[in-house]
This record gives sequence, C-alpha cells and structure tokens, in this order.
Amino acid sequence: MKKYDYTNLKGDEQVTHNWAPLSFEINNNYDYVLNNPMFKLISNILSLPIFIILYIIDKIFLGFYVINKNKIVKDKGFVSISNHIHYLDCTLIGLIYYPNRVHYPTIEENFKIPFVRKLIRLLYAMPIPKDRIKKDRFYLQINKAFKGKFILHMYPEAAMWPYYEKIREFKYGAFKIAVDANVCVQPIKFVFTKPKGLYKVYKKKKRICAVVLDPLYPNMKLEYRDRIKDLRDRTYESMKKEI
Repeated sequence: MKKYDYTNLKGDEQVTHNWAPLSFEINNNYDYVLNNPMFKLISNILSLPIFIILYIIDKIFLGFYVINKNKIVKDKGFVSISNHIHYLDCTLIGLIYYPNRVHYPTIEENFKIPFVRKLIRLLYAMPIPKDRIKKDRFYLQINKAFKGKFILHMYPEAAMWPYYEKIREFKYGAFKIAVDANVCVQPIKFVFTKPKGLYKVYKKKKRICAVVLDPLYPNMKLEYRDRIKDLRDRTYESMKKEI
C-alpha cells in the first residue's frame, strides 16, 4: 500500500483520488433518502450476501474486530461518526450496525465511478450536494428520516487518510444534522493494534479495531449555534482520548 506523508497537510485535504470518468449531476428533485419499497426489497435481499463477503474480507485482510458494541444506541435514529482511515471503513461501519442499515453521505465524485456508483447507491450511499438549494433539500430529507430508526454515518474529518492514527479537526455538518433533528451522536473510533495469534503469521499491517464510544446528546439549554459547537467539541474530545 502506498505510504503518504501527512506532514504540513490540512486535516481535510484529500490525499487519495479516485478514477471517476463518468458524468453525474444532482437534479433539483433528487431523492437522497430512498423510500421506494421495491428498491428497499432489492437492497435488503442483496445486502446479506454482500455483507457476508465483506465480513470475510474485513476479518481476514484487515483483522477487523469491535469493542463495546453494547454501547450502540438502540430503537431510535442517530448520527454515527468515525475517523476516516481506510478505503473500506464504510464497510466496517456497515458490519458494526448490521442488520440495521446505514445511510452514507459521500462526495459526488464517487457517483462517477463505473459500477461502484450503482453498488454504493444500492447500499444507501447519497451524494453530498454543493449547491445551497440542493443542500437544503438534502438536510430536509435527512431530518424527516430520523422520525424512524434512521442511522446516518458521517466522517467529520472530511478526507480519508489511510492508516492515520490521530484524530483530525472536525467539520460541523454531522453535528448540525444531529442538533436539527435532536438526535444523539454515536462516536466510533478506529484504532490500530498489533497482530496477535494467527494474524501474526501473515499480516504485516496492524489490525483495525472499532471502539464504540458513549453516545452524546445535544445540550438543548444552549443557543442553536452554541449547541452545534458544543456537540462537536464534546465528540471531538471523546474521540481524542486514549483507548
């Protein structure tokens, strides 16, 4: 795997670039949260074999395991967040919450990749719009979806830095969504551990461990902007603590 020099880079600076030869444009009527019964049926049928395959890949090649799964919020919607450290970390998130399905906002460029754009849409990915009017529609649909057991996963660091072990500065978007919907934030911290047992035989890179942290709730006593900042800051501090 390519090694990256993160020295002097901004926390949200992209260090990886995907091949994206196709065109893609979000129209004004785009459905970010898909409620079509046929789509959901097909997605749910295909999700089981896909997740079995991903479980095997993530377990064998990444050495993936989870700690504190009992801390996951149950029976209501929430915003899930994590550090962004691997091309496949979205699949790790999916495995953590399975059989509950997770929606993933992602950059538009990922919807320009052949085949991948169909697959990620089937797995509930949604493009993040840049236009103000489209972004309002994006937030509105997500806000309404939290009335059910809706899980939205976001990466507040914005950019993916492969195998980076520190926590970078958080953007505000995920916390604005949580405050607007008055739902909690469920932090997931990815950490790297030395291979043990059978993994030592064939695995040179460290294993990826997902640590589920305590959920954090908006402080409704604060003013709106302060509420967002407070939730972001508390989440950031909980993620920065040594595991």
